[in-house]
Amino acid sequence: QVQLVESGGGLVQAGGSLRLSCAASRSIFSINTMGWYRQAPGKQRELVATISSGGSTNYADYVKGRFTISRDTAKNTVYLQMNSLEPEDTAVYYCNVQGRYYAYWGQGTQVTVSS
Repeated sequence: QVQLVESGGGLVQAGGSLRLSCAASRSIFSINTMGWYRQAPGKQRELVATISSGGSTNYADYVKGRFTISRDTAKNTVYLQMNSLEPEDTAVYYCNVQGRYYAYWGQGTQVTVSS
């Protein structure tokens, strides 16, 4: 069974930065899409960013120019560099790996941005 282990969340002031990491507990098939989703209190879970095994990226409009997603396929790891954080970014951030025949989710890591 594959588990996704997330790290890097925490408390930061507005304008600050955080770097989230998500690593699979064991090797997984490399052809997949890795991404980050988030959920704020009272809101539905929403896409933040994804990156394919070929390197194609997709970002939500509200994070373009501020967040950067990257991956190290050999290490089964995906990253999210978050800059210029705003209080509206406060949420639980979830890692996701989506393949043709499987999908995995992390347990979530809290990101809190103070004003």
